[in-house]
Amino acid sequence: MSDLSHYRNIGIFAHVDAGKTTTTERILKLTGKIHKTGEVHDGESTTDFMEQEAERGITIQSAATTCFWKKHRLNVIDTPGHVDFTVEVYRSLKVLDGGIGVFCGSGGVEPQSETNWRYANDSEVSRIIFVNKLDRMGADFYRVVKQVKTVLGANPLVMTLPIGIEDEFKGVVNIIEKKAYIWDNTGQPENYTVEDVPADMVDKVEEYYEQLVETAVEQDDDLMMAYMDGEMPSMEDLKRCIRKGTRDLAFFPTYCGSAFKNKGIQLVLDAVVDYLPAPDEVDPQELTDPETGEPTGQVAKVSVDEPFRALAFKIMDDRFGALTFIRIYSGKLNKGDTILNSATGKTERVGRMVEMHANDRTELSSAHAGDILAIVGMKSIQTGHTLCDPKHECTLEPMIFPEPVISIAVAPKDKGSVEKMGIAIGKMVAEDPTFQVETDEDSGETILKGMGELHLDIKVDILKRTYGVELEVGQPQVAYRETITQPVEDSYTHKKQSGGSGQFGKIDYRIRPGEPNSGFKFVSTVVGGNVPKEFFPAIEKGFKGMMQEGTLAGFPVLDVEVELYDGGFHAVDSSAIAFEIAAKGAFRQSIPKAGPQLIEPIMKVDVFTPEDHVGDVIGDLNRRRGMIKDQEAGATGVRIKADVPLSEMFGYIGSLRTMTSGRGQFSMEFSHYNPCPNNVAEKVIEEVKARKAAKK
Repeated sequence: MSDLSHYRNIGIFAHVDAGKTTTTERILKLTGKIHKTGEVHDGESTTDFMEQEAERGITIQSAATTCFWKKHRLNVIDTPGHVDFTVEVYRSLKVLDGGIGVFCGSGGVEPQSETNWRYANDSEVSRIIFVNKLDRMGADFYRVVKQVKTVLGANPLVMTLPIGIEDEFKGVVNIIEKKAYIWDNTGQPENYTVEDVPADMVDKVEEYYEQLVETAVEQDDDLMMAYMDGEMPSMEDLKRCIRKGTRDLAFFPTYCGSAFKNKGIQLVLDAVVDYLPAPDEVDPQELTDPETGEPTGQVAKVSVDEPFRALAFKIMDDRFGALTFIRIYSGKLNKGDTILNSATGKTERVGRMVEMHANDRTELSSAHAGDILAIVGMKSIQTGHTLCDPKHECTLEPMIFPEPVISIAVAPKDKGSVEKMGIAIGKMVAEDPTFQVETDEDSGETILKGMGELHLDIKVDILKRTYGVELEVGQPQVAYRETITQPVEDSYTHKKQSGGSGQFGKIDYRIRPGEPNSGFKFVSTVVGGNVPKEFFPAIEKGFKGMMQEGTLAGFPVLDVEVELYDGGFHAVDSSAIAFEIAAKGAFRQSIPKAGPQLIEPIMKVDVFTPEDHVGDVIGDLNRRRGMIKDQEAGATGVRIKADVPLSEMFGYIGSLRTMTSGRGQFSMEFSHYNPCPNNVAEKVIEEVKARKAAKK
């Protein structure tokens, strides 16, 4: 297929347990891609093919697959819901043109749906909404629609209404056609009849039809004027307006159904074809300057006739070798072509290209703009790298990933596995940019860093099963940081005389606390040439290098501003290295005088609890030094939002289950850094000193 207007690159994203993977299974069954639907609760779904996914019934990595509906090609990506794997959602959204946001009919707009919705807004991805699980206890379609408005601040355009609810749910009314789609109870998606709207729903359907028309015609001034004069738009005009509004993010067509019971999925697929944009209808990706990262004003136009440009959005290692998933933005790619990685400046030859269907693959000989595929055996490519035609070098807008907040120390159980562990972790770091590894210089321990306990738990499990490396795992450690609270004015002179030319550098400087999240800032206000300009970079490098290790407990230092205002130099003995050493000495001398302070990561925690346990949950969060931000009662329980220090949240899921008789749920993500209370800071510093002493 080369007609881009028949392509749809879509992702399915939602909160954990809203039914994304089940919805994906139904789409694959309806489009004839699979013949037997696998259920998540049996551990048999197509896109959850990792052992860990099948066991836990959760999605860990995004899986890509391709299917066809009404002569349109759909490239579908199923993404995880857990906040620990948000990176998978973020990078998938980056390369998609449209999405289906799935919401649970009883749970409504849950915390992770908010995060994913925010990512989709940042990436400007058009979406349709599917309110799922309307056959469940406590399901309420109208409440979820209201939450989409209030919680997400989005504008849902209701396209279908449910007929019956909970056990009585049997079908949906398609508002634009004013027809009822009713499924029988065989559970087969194709067993439905199209009937007239049930008599008790006629008024409601009319009310929503009017809202739909009024919202849609706002996209076309001529139609709007005609509608004002009492002329009703045709079905074609309505669909055209809805398509335009969806593409411009003016509203989000909203559907309902039950994926598990196979009701309502066809209309969602029709909506993907009718309303979500084709690759060439989306604003093209901006090209950036590889040196500065600033936009160049040029764009990667989605067209087969342009030079080849693609973004590597995921690296995966499987039994056939390394796979690099790419989205082609423009041009063509053939087997045997040589392509350039603009991030490394290296060229590579494309050996094999494959179209993925979850864990299976189909060989391809060529691909073009709009395609999502995988290349086998690429060497030095990382997530976010741009691949392009060597004659037309360019860089697509890169991806930015959140920093890890939690770490554990690991060591292989037997000495023979050290090298094996190193190779395995290297592959895993390439696959997941939010998973990082470093070696503690004092102890030689390997430190794994990630987004949460579940994230690291899964990584240790993968090392054990996939790579056969048994690990001994230490206690989780919090990523503390240090900062300063008072400004200091100081002077430092470095001089060394030892036969031949000496070293000399004198700097006068002010150090002051920076704005939160500003990192490190260096300014120079030297006048009169007391410190020659060519030494400024060396002084900045000296200070910046020392920010990695604070003076309190050796944690990295955040939010410090250094101003160089005077100094002195020697015509012969001064050099860049002398001034760099002076800056390092100055840092060690002055930071202890600037009121150094330990700061800790604060997590945005969202807890769901049945009403009768609210008091216990809030009391427990307060004991964990939490600040309660908000409480919201829903149909099946209460959501509590709070800011809580990460150090107090280890093992929280166990306590929450005990308090709520197993019915509570929670999710958390990093929010910001806050000063540690003195008693906590003293304890952390003592522990660090004790660890260092034990290692010696």
